Amino acid sequence: MATLAPTTPWTAGAKDDYRVCNVTTLKVDMHTERLIIANAVMAVVTLVLGGLFALLIALTRWQAIHLLDATWFYRLLTLHGIDMLVAWIVFFEMAGLHFGSTALLNARHAAPKLAWFGWILMTIGGLMVNGVVLFDAKSIVMFSAYVPLKAHPLFYLSYILFAVGALIQVITFFINIVVAKREGKVPGSLPLAVFGLMTAAILAVYTLLEGAAAVVPAFFWSLGWMQNYDPGIYRNFFWGFGHPAQQVNLAAMVSIWYMLAQMTVGIRPVNEKFSRLAFILYLFFINLGSAHHLLVDPGLSFAWKAVNTSYAMYLAVLGSMMHAFSIPAAMEIALRAKGFTKGLFGWLRNAPWGEPGFSGMVMSMILFGWVGGVTGVTIGTEQINMLAHNTLRLPGHFHATVVGGTTTAFMAFTYYVIPLIFRKELKLKSWAKWQPYVYGFGSLLVSLGMITSGLQGVSRRNWDITFAGVVPGTVDLTLAIFGIGALIAVTGGIMYVTIVLVSILTGPRVEPTQMLLLTGTHNPLLESTKLTDRDMELPKNQPKGTLVLVFAFLAWFAIYYLTNWWLLGRTWFIR
Repeated sequence: MATLAPTTPWTAGAKDDYRVCNVTTLKVDMHTERLIIANAVMAVVTLVLGGLFALLIALTRWQAIHLLDATWFYRLLTLHGIDMLVAWIVFFEMAGLHFGSTALLNARHAAPKLAWFGWILMTIGGLMVNGVVLFDAKSIVMFSAYVPLKAHPLFYLSYILFAVGALIQVITFFINIVVAKREGKVPGSLPLAVFGLMTAAILAVYTLLEGAAAVVPAFFWSLGWMQNYDPGIYRNFFWGFGHPAQQVNLAAMVSIWYMLAQMTVGIRPVNEKFSRLAFILYLFFINLGSAHHLLVDPGLSFAWKAVNTSYAMYLAVLGSMMHAFSIPAAMEIALRAKGFTKGLFGWLRNAPWGEPGFSGMVMSMILFGWVGGVTGVTIGTEQINMLAHNTLRLPGHFHATVVGGTTTAFMAFTYYVIPLIFRKELKLKSWAKWQPYVYGFGSLLVSLGMITSGLQGVSRRNWDITFAGVVPGTVDLTLAIFGIGALIAVTGGIMYVTIVLVSILTGPRVEPTQMLLLTGTHNPLLESTKLTDRDMELPKNQPKGTLVLVFAFLAWFAIYYLTNWWLLGRTWFIR
């Protein structure tokens, strides 16, 4: 086992063990290291559970196989949503918050005991909900647990424990930032990646409090302490949690994009103020997208619904588009500065496609933006939403954003956490090279299969689509695409879990020696600090190829959006 640095005072009167990473040159607090490992382990555990349930659900929605009976389909659908949309993502984000608020700032963890308490609550809540749904014979609620259906009190209690634990860990992020500023570790503005993680943390506080406002009264109601609970109030507060939770993922995912781009290509942000403004737009407008879940609710005015699903939401979309230009542009400039200046896309051809961090980032950006983002904005439009919301188009959208975008980015980042934090050699490198492509391609087929099935009227959250007898025969083809995609994506997930387990469970602990895992021995992270203003401004290094990609994306966006209005017009003929 590698020898750790001795206990060293970071500030007067404060003693914390730390080590200095040979690759990043950053100090890593040992409390932080253990918290990152604990949260990452639980993230992988819940990912395995959610992935198993995903496979069984997909083989049931694939009508030609129709594996599970109705009872087990709905139970596992509930757990799939909880384990994948909440537990896997949030555990990983907690690891990211600890890393960002300490290691990226060369700072210490100021409240490790409080963070461990939060982790324990999250772990108890995450495991408890799986037990309740699997073994309670009267389990009848879905992931959203809409009132007036009543779940077992332990179901709501598990939600509460998990949310309180997550809120506590988020609070330690802010404590660490304050202490780091006070101790002079952050002389100026926060680094861009930490700024993005702070955006995610602020969104998380609002999101978790909204969840508490929905679930705590439901817990009291299930115990009989409240006689009635208004379904409209529950839905309003629940979607103040359910949809913004995915916006926390968005902010965290974009922060990881910036980190992966710097670690694998050696970027320097084109304009940090531009990128920070995009994160700020998330803070003020991103949560308004949750209104699309409430469009049929009678308690909200038409004006409120129209504004929140159009003009206000588009400002959040603008933030994502700003990142969608900023990151590829920074990559193009960095690669052109290395000499790859031939043609519009010579830089892209010479990018490190064999490096899992780069390929995972690119797959994540494509799935999130070109599939998830475009379909999300379209579904968020009120008139289109009224037709699309309760079809498979909606899960097709968020499987592109969360399953395809966020999960692929988190998987890619894990490969660097293993050597840098776990201090274990990455094993099965040939698997790691191909895993982002396998998982990303499978996720793409899942989303496309769902979206095209939804366009033909296949409902979401439904065990059997044949009962109404009105679904066209071509649905068999699109559901087969969805099912085949699920098998490929699960294969990619198994590859990821196998790589992680083999890497951390075998071999001695060793200090990392290089940043790139497969494509070289140089260190793009440190190279990024050598990019000068002159390099950024040279005419031959300007992001002309990125500009072409941006216009191609905007053209695709317009075609898809206008096609949906054409389809809407075909639905309601005026003769």
